[in-house]
Amino acid sequence: MDAPEDLHRARELVSSACRIVALTGAGISTDSGIPDFRGPNGLWTTRPGAERLSNLQAYVSSREVREQSWQARLEHPAWQAEPNAAHRAFVELERLGTLSAVLTQNVDGLHQEAGSSNERVLELHGTMFQTSCLSCADRREMRQVLQRVRAGETDPPCEVCGGILKSATISFGQSLDPEVLERARQEVRDCDLMLAVGTSLTVQPVAGLVATAATEGADVLVCNAHPTPYDGCATVVLRGAVAEVLPALVPAEPRTTGP
Repeated sequence: MDAPEDLHRARELVSSACRIVALTGAGISTDSGIPDFRGPNGLWTTRPGAERLSNLQAYVSSREVREQSWQARLEHPAWQAEPNAAHRAFVELERLGTLSAVLTQNVDGLHQEAGSSNERVLELHGTMFQTSCLSCADRREMRQVLQRVRAGETDPPCEVCGGILKSATISFGQSLDPEVLERARQEVRDCDLMLAVGTSLTVQPVAGLVATAATEGADVLVCNAHPTPYDGCATVVLRGAVAEVLPALVPAEPRTTGP
């Protein structure tokens, strides 16, 4: 349970900020039915072998891993998931005119489905709704490729060059898109408040954006179920459920200024 003074201070930070940048992780989507990775009920906690599916070297070298990955994509809960109150809270901050960007580690598209503007959402770890060929970089809609899997192709190759296909997400061993990362860094340098929500802040280089925000003079508000390595950078740390806490921080109306 968060202390009342912490909640009060968090509300003050959000209501007084002029340029907010959000950094979101898997914890924001758990209330939409998508499990996180490292939590007590996380995918890698309950199914330790599943982490191999997110490792590029394992994916490239093992047909078995690729076949398991395609089955996992077919069954991914994001296909039925709906945005929750935490996603909608960021839509409301955008409406109020104070949200500059949502930097998300998630690949589920729920920020956009909730109503966040496409141009304000930076998908740092890519998207699960497209495929990418590891040889020629051809991109297709994921649903089209999954139709081939349902039809019996257990490891569908690229239709252009015959190369290995994977989801257009960033696996361990892959580099982030440098243009997307640089835009994220610029948003962080320009913000006066960073909200780090539902992320364990253990994966670099994205986690380091929190330290960048603090170093540049922004306030940092961390809202996560468990401690993170960057809690010491935060002005306020909240431990409540993200889908309950975040909507409570959003002002009812835009901040007014003097005459």
